[in-house]
Amino acid sequence: MEGLVKKYQQRFRKVREIMDEWEELQSRLIEKFRNASVIIERLKVIQDGNNYGNLKSVDGIVDAVVRKQMESLQTLLLSMNKTLEEFRGLVLGIERMNRDGRQLVKGGGGSNQLNAKQLRQRIGIKPCLADCLDGLIILHDMHQAEYLLKSSIVSALSALTLKPSSSDLGALQQLLIDQPNIPKVEVQVIFEIVFAEDIC
Repeated sequence: MEGLVKKYQQRFRKVREIMDEWEELQSRLIEKFRNASVIIERLKVIQDGNNYGNLKSVDGIVDAVVRKQMESLQTLLLSMNKTLEEFRGLVLGIERMNRDGRQLVKGGGGSNQLNAKQLRQRIGIKPCLADCLDGLIILHDMHQAEYLLKSSIVSALSALTLKPSSSDLGALQQLLIDQPNIPKVEVQVIFEIVFAEDIC
């Protein structure tokens, strides 16, 4: 039983590494989102030839500037979608660990499946197997929900290109920054339960 708990703790260490990668991707996505928002907000201004002053006499200046900005925006949107794919890869990594963890319990480290009492059994201050199972499920669900939210936000950003709204852009950006589906306190509690001996 203790050996199984240790195997789970190894999985949680890998999840912690995945979460570090997640934070790095989050920073990257926010930066790209901000840059795309700036372009979207100024599209209306740059499409108006009256905003060019003396430059408006330059033939095709408005079209050239708008085209260049749209190219930059397209590049950012493609880059954001690549970043979303990386988020998806991390979610799949947690899902795989979750699935492998369930397999461990099904075999019980041997040939017999563990019963509910065995799953709740504690050895000293170590977590029970049920805590480990539940923790992995919760972490996977949080990250899956957050990935889906990020995908929706990026899709909404694309839609705003046609009908920009500063308040909508600001609200989407704040939602992206907040990561509402990954409450830090809840995540911390899960890790404290799984690594109980490390915090005593």
